[in-house]
Amino acid sequence: MDPLWTHCVFLLACCCGLGFGNRCDEVRKVFQLRQIGPNQLLPLSPRPGSDLQVCMSRNLTCCTKKMEEKYQLAARRDIQNLLQMSSTSLKYLISRNVAAFQETFEVLMWQAENHTNAVLQGLHRSVADRTAGPVRELFTDISLFLLGSELSVDELVQRFFDALFPLVYHHLANPALGEPSPGYAECVRSSRRDVRPFGAAPGVLADQIARSGVSGKLLLQALHLGIEVINTTDHLQLSRECRRALLKMHYCPHCQGLTESKPCMGYCLNVMRGCLASLAEIDVHWREFVGSLEGLSARMQGPQDLEQVLLGVHTLIRDAVGHAQKNGARLLAQVHRLCGPPSRKSTQSLSSQHSSSSSSSSSSSRESLPLKAPVKVFGDSLAVRRRDLLRTLRHYRTYYGGLADQLCVSELVSSDGLSCWNGTDIVKSYTLRVVGNGVKAQSANPEVKVKEADPVINQIIDKLKHVNQLLQGKSIPKLGSLDQIEAGSGDAEGRYSGDCDDEDGCGGSGGAEVKRKVSRVSKMSPDVTGDQKHHHHYHHHPPVEDADAEGRSRGPGLTGAIWVLVLPCLHMLLAL
Repeated sequence: MDPLWTHCVFLLACCCGLGFGNRCDEVRKVFQLRQIGPNQLLPLSPRPGSDLQVCMSRNLTCCTKKMEEKYQLAARRDIQNLLQMSSTSLKYLISRNVAAFQETFEVLMWQAENHTNAVLQGLHRSVADRTAGPVRELFTDISLFLLGSELSVDELVQRFFDALFPLVYHHLANPALGEPSPGYAECVRSSRRDVRPFGAAPGVLADQIARSGVSGKLLLQALHLGIEVINTTDHLQLSRECRRALLKMHYCPHCQGLTESKPCMGYCLNVMRGCLASLAEIDVHWREFVGSLEGLSARMQGPQDLEQVLLGVHTLIRDAVGHAQKNGARLLAQVHRLCGPPSRKSTQSLSSQHSSSSSSSSSSSRESLPLKAPVKVFGDSLAVRRRDLLRTLRHYRTYYGGLADQLCVSELVSSDGLSCWNGTDIVKSYTLRVVGNGVKAQSANPEVKVKEADPVINQIIDKLKHVNQLLQGKSIPKLGSLDQIEAGSGDAEGRYSGDCDDEDGCGGSGGAEVKRKVSRVSKMSPDVTGDQKHHHHYHHHPPVEDADAEGRSRGPGLTGAIWVLVLPCLHMLLAL
């Protein structure tokens, strides 16, 4: 009787523990369908689970220690896939608009260059043919500036007007007499900043490009950082405690044959809020980021509207040349006093130059034909694109604050509301305390222990703080452009939180699974300090007729340059 009783108890335990008899066929089927690992890892029948580390149970189990390790890898992969899926629309929204903004910049440059060439065609033909090169160089430099090159806007504008002056002077000084010699043309070019033939136009143009360009650069810079934030959180490295909790929530019921079970809502919230506690810390800064982008967009009006400034360059250059023509007699006298009487090229060199100039001018005119009217290659202006982007981005302000809850509600928890998995068994409801979001709230989490915030997430938060201050127009002591921001928290290697053990399959890999540095933000970073100085320099412009103010405004800049050279020498002498 005793052997028969023992056998009945064994069968009863199997039926209660597994729910489908004494075989693991259903577990094997799911294990194979989800490609979790080779079927050879599964036992043929339920077995004691004394060697399991997480999916421990008083009942017999369909899991082995090797299966448990594979399940843990699968649970981590599942969550990272969910993170990436949840952010797909947000990342696409930002990256699509970054590409659209950059394309629109290129179209604006093309339009502005053609409008400028068209304006200069109104001068004598010989002058217009020779302005194509300086015009192209000007807009190439502006493009490089907008794309992040550390160029001085003032210098690139001044260089353009330096190149333009000898051509305008030649037109004023009777072009029928032939071109001036190279030496005399260089003297005329060098005298431009003293003679000021174009009035305040160079300063006004430089100021407008700097103001609007910094706003445009900062907008692109911030959007690139937004993409970096999403990429960083998509590839969050989960802590050991989190990985074990995910295994327990997702796959431990499989070990008991409960392959269709789903976690209880409260249980899922505790696990996911614990695993994503660091991401919840991004919430307040991400909200501020979206609001700061809206503030920057609102300020991009008038002088800070890049589209308006670029499409108005030709008008400013036309007025500058008109100012030179209006004051032609005075300019000729001043140049004569500085450079002497004009010296002309020899007839032979002039003839050869004329023939080469004719051929180059015809090809130049074929390359860059003036536009008769503005052509909108894209239907939407930059302002419309910004408005549409921000209207949609506003819906994602709370993305990081509600991410854990969203994943539980939409993807993970039981939908029938009748029964659910609580980490140990199938129950009617989860009875333990449900904690809030964020690292501090996890001290009372019964499912996941959270020691500290992820150092890589801390780094990305530091970058968000910095760009938010830039977007709001605030200066940050000891921090210049976005390129100069250093990792705020964590070790020098930018290691993720959480240790990596053998059960993860990452021990000894030495690759990106264990350590990853947060890359610097795109190189398109505006130098806020330099731009503020530039704005003060040109904030109040003299009237075009005031020829003395520009000469005086260069004095402080020259003095500053001398001190930059002298101070290192003084430091060396003091050190001796």
